[in-house]
Amino acid sequence: MTTTPEVSSPAPPPRPALLTGPLLLRFVSVLGASTSFYLLLSAVPGYATTGGAGDGAAGLATGALMLTTVAGELATPALVNRFGYRAVLAVGLVLLGAPALALTASRELWWIVGICLLRGLGFAFTVVAGGALTASLIPAERRGEGLAVVGIVGGVPSLVALPLGVWLAAHVGYGVVCTVGGVAALAAVLTVPGLPGRGKAPGRPVGMYEALRTGGLRRPAVVFAVTAVAAGIIVTFLPLAVAASGSTTVAVALFVQPTATTVARWLAGRRGDRRGAGGLVLPGLLLSAVGTLLMAPTGSSVAVVVGVGVFGAGFGIAQNSTLTLMYTRVSAAGYGTVSALWNLAYDAGMGIGAAAFGPLAAGTGYPWAFALTGAAMLTAVVQARDDTGRTPPSRRTGGAGPRRHRRRAPDPHP
Repeated sequence: MTTTPEVSSPAPPPRPALLTGPLLLRFVSVLGASTSFYLLLSAVPGYATTGGAGDGAAGLATGALMLTTVAGELATPALVNRFGYRAVLAVGLVLLGAPALALTASRELWWIVGICLLRGLGFAFTVVAGGALTASLIPAERRGEGLAVVGIVGGVPSLVALPLGVWLAAHVGYGVVCTVGGVAALAAVLTVPGLPGRGKAPGRPVGMYEALRTGGLRRPAVVFAVTAVAAGIIVTFLPLAVAASGSTTVAVALFVQPTATTVARWLAGRRGDRRGAGGLVLPGLLLSAVGTLLMAPTGSSVAVVVGVGVFGAGFGIAQNSTLTLMYTRVSAAGYGTVSALWNLAYDAGMGIGAAAFGPLAAGTGYPWAFALTGAAMLTAVVQARDDTGRTPPSRRTGGAGPRRHRRRAPDPHP
């Protein structure tokens, strides 16, 4: 009796390495830029009030910083297309670091605002050009997971440097804060020559106007902006919405939210690499909206903590899935525009949430304001649903090789 030999299925090809030398080198500039930005972000408002200009000076300093950050994000894609990733990243690090060293030369408000204007421009250059460069260093097959890892690396300084800036200013003075913040960015410049991206990226560039008109890029950006609205509300108003007796609740909630976001962003990246990021956009939006609704009973510690946890998970999924999806829809020459558009969505959403929620809560009370915000977020379901299932896994969306990836153009669907 003869037996038919079993035919074994071919082993899947090994996954490309994620933590390559260039990406690890890029982490240095990520850490330097983030540390410099967040260290002074918390300290400069206090320094601005020491010159006798009053509490309004703090808001003016932060407003100037964010103004040029947004303006710089709009301008950076064109600069990247002309000068390359490395040159724009290096200039951004210099503009972020050098003005920090000069901040304490004067307590005059005009000087502080001018410093903030320069640093905002530098930060915009680093996040847009640096983000595009980072995307080019991550294998397409592991783009979601890679972006999640980069998000963790860039997020650690925000958790550490924000409180550290205030502590250092109170105990050793603003001069030390500015020196550490300046050196952190300037030292990172030394790593830029070792990075790729000196010349222009391959493929067809995509301008901001074209990106805003292209549904495949606009839809994920809108969905992410909607989730960022609630993020701005939580950071700004949760401590005010919870009764004074609930200070412990606020502390726990503000720890749970970023933790849930970080974990969910990483898990979403791994899942998206295998099954496509498009299917995660809608769940990310829905979880974010449900989490915001759950926070409505602000007098209940359990409801608040559970709500921010659910929101954090949805926000992490939305962060990863929208950014990954947008990168798959352009060639490498369009990475700068994707990075700019996504960061604009983040900043705009956070700003709108912080600005609009106060008047809403004043008229309705915090519980209703949270409930109405969560319900309003659901209006973006149509945008999120249009992307569900449209993008297959990365092995069929550019991960097969650089030539195929270069030919990809933005999604033409309106």
